[in-house]
Formats: sequence, structure tokens, C-alpha cells
Amino acid sequence: MATVNVALGERSYQVHVENGALDRVGYFAERNRISGKAAIITDSNVCPLYAERLIQSLQDAEYEYSLHVFDAGEQSKNLHTVEELVNEMVAAGHDRSSFVVALGGGVVGDMAGFIASIYYRGIPFIQVPTSVMAQVDSSVGGKTAVDIAAGKNLIGAFHQPKLVVADPTTLLTLSPRVMREGMAEMVKHAAISKPKMLQTLQRLADEIDLGFSLTTIDHLPELITENIEIKARIVETDEKETQGVRAFLNFGHTLGHGIEASVPYGELLHGEVVSLGIRAALYLSTIHGGITEKESNEILRTLKALELPIELPAHINIETALAKTATDKKFSSGSIRFVLLNGLGSPELSTQVTAQDLKNALIHLTTPLN
Repeated sequence: MATVNVALGERSYQVHVENGALDRVGYFAERNRISGKAAIITDSNVCPLYAERLIQSLQDAEYEYSLHVFDAGEQSKNLHTVEELVNEMVAAGHDRSSFVVALGGGVVGDMAGFIASIYYRGIPFIQVPTSVMAQVDSSVGGKTAVDIAAGKNLIGAFHQPKLVVADPTTLLTLSPRVMREGMAEMVKHAAISKPKMLQTLQRLADEIDLGFSLTTIDHLPELITENIEIKARIVETDEKETQGVRAFLNFGHTLGHGIEASVPYGELLHGEVVSLGIRAALYLSTIHGGITEKESNEILRTLKALELPIELPAHINIETALAKTATDKKFSSGSIRFVLLNGLGSPELSTQVTAQDLKNALIHLTTPLN
């Protein structure tokens, strides 16, 4: 078992990565002195797959629990669903001595974490991520949020989990497409912090088409742990994104979020728009940053190997994507804070990127990659 410590003073916690760890969530909770009644929050996709195992682990540790399930998908990540779940928790007898367990991918983790941050003005919660993206990125760092009509993740709070338990075997039930999109976050981590990981991802790409094999799962914990360590060290340095360092984790996300918001839900997955955003950011890094063509191509080669999109679909309106980008949280007083690369593993937060640059980057995405 690998354990990553996230050192944040009194808000410090551990991330456990282990095949089969889902069956030990109750044990880890007890060991971390988490007490009270558990409110398990999950979605309609994950519940039939993994809720029973989680419940058994909590029962083995003599925790009381209630189960709360919402319809799977980003369209449920809103205040209406939050209110419904909170009312269910009240009816189930939860109070300030309870804790939340988020079982699922990024949407579940974001929303369950947000509920934990506001229920009785804040109760503890445990992240049990079941997707690639959630395991390597969104379950660590304490960002919780829901969407509103004006934009993605615009209502939220920083609320660190008390514990994260990542079981790579839960990835066996993911489709190849969902596995690939989660790996966009790994490419991001490699680009901003650990370039050698790009080669690992290129090798792993060959094993995805039929789903992760048991052999792949055996060495996946090491790769997941490597990514969590990258995220943890950045979060420790800049927990609430006030120093600029944590903003490096937004590499590829600025235009990516604009593209995502410009199409109907589900047409493009989050990691797919991040892939497009990474290519756009690389283009802008050749103008305002110091990245070389060779370095840029190494990242693009990895995205291509993972079969992630690197060309903007023809039907996406560039002006709409630009307008959606302007509502992103990364705009500060009307100016964009854009993450560029000066080289592999060398990110920079720039204020030199203009609105015209963003438009040019989107136009660049319409051209085939040689």
C-alpha cells in the first residue's frame, strides 16, 4: 500500500492507494479517528457497482450509515440536487457529529464535498474516488463546488477531506473512453512537473483499448501515487490558490472549460476538453512562453497515443467558446491568468495572453496536427 501525506497543519490528511482498498474504508476511517454516522453520497452509476462493498467495510468497523443516491452526470451537479441530498440527510438523522463519504468520480466528490462544507456549517468527509480523474486529481486538494447557469464550479468552498482512499481496481469497470479522458490530468501533471511520466503514459496507452487488465492494475497504484504526490506538493504550497502556484494545475483548463461549456452536456468529457486546452496552451506557450517545438510535440504525442482529441470539432462555434471562457474563474478583474510552459516541467502564470491570443489558439485547434 502507498500512502501520500498532504501536510496542511491541522487540516493534514492521508491518501491511501491500494488495490482492494475499497473493502478497507471503514478500517482507515477508524484508524484516522473519524467518528459518527456516515452519510454515503454516490450516483446512480457507481451505487450498484461499489456501494455494497463500501457499506460492508463501514459495518465491519461498526459505523452506522445512510445511503444517498442522485442521478449520474454533470447535469445533477447543482444547488437543487444539493438541497435534495441535504434534506435526505436531515431525515436520516445526521447532525454535526456525522461525516460524509463521497463514493464516485469527480462530480460525486465535488458535490459531496460541498455538502460536507455547508452541512451544520461543516462536517468531515472522506473521498473514495472511483475514476481515473478523481483518483489522480479532484479527490485531493479540498476544492468542492457545484455549477450554476453562469458557469462551472462557480459556487463552492475549500474543504479538505479527512481521508482519501483510492482503489485502482474500481477502474476496471470504466469504459476505454472514460479511462482515456481521466489520463488527460496525468498528461497535465507530467507537463507541469514530471516530464518523464509522458513516456510511461505512452506505454500505458497500448493497454487501454480493452480496458485495464489485471496485470496493468498491478502497477497502476504506482502511477496513481506519483500523480497524487504532484498534486499534494502543489496544494501544500498554495492551498487556496493565493500564491499563484496552485494555478499551475489549471494548465489546459482555461480554454478547455470554455469549450466544454459551449456544447451540450456529455458531448465532450472533461478530460477531452482538457486535452484540447493543453494543445491550445502549448500553442500560446510558443508565443509567450519558452517551450520548444520538440518539447511541445512530446506532450502532443502523448495525447495522441491516448487517443484524446487534439482537433476542435468543426461544429463548435469559436465565438461561443470564447464567451464561455470569459466567465471562467481564472479571469481576475477582467484579465486572464493563463498557465504557459517555458519548457517541460516549467510552468508560468502569465497575464500577457490577450483575447485575440485566445481566439487564435481556438482557430489553431481547427487545424490538423501534422
